[in-house]
Amino acid sequence: MQFTKIISAGIFTIIMVSLAGSSTLAQSQTAMNMEAGSSYQKADKELNIVYQKILKEYAAQPLFIKKLKVAQRLWIQLRDAELAAKYPSNGSYGSVEPMCESLYLETLTRERIKFLRVWLTGIPEGDVCSGSVKSK
Repeated sequence: MQFTKIISAGIFTIIMVSLAGSSTLAQSQTAMNMEAGSSYQKADKELNIVYQKILKEYAAQPLFIKKLKVAQRLWIQLRDAELAAKYPSNGSYGSVEPMCESLYLETLTRERIKFLRVWLTGIPEGDVCSGSVKSK
């Protein structure tokens, strides 16, 4: 009898933990859209920080700065065009569209951050194609 109570209590505990875990994972689409938007905004802020650091660190190279600014403006246009190409019919993809767009924008932005960070971290000395990137 005692053994049955222990097993029943154990099964009850497992069921309660499972139910509690699944309810915390369930979110409304609105909440997921907001979370994805927030993640993208965080990546965008990080991109701006990296960009500003490059501008500061390379301030003594005005030609590079001028060309980097042009490149960044063009990258923003490319990012927006890529998003428009992926989701060409605005409003046609259901309630997940804002989330999907934010996730895509975040992916593109994180790739740009990785690309730009090279100017801050540098590349190994001896790379003959380093261009304007500093050496480590």
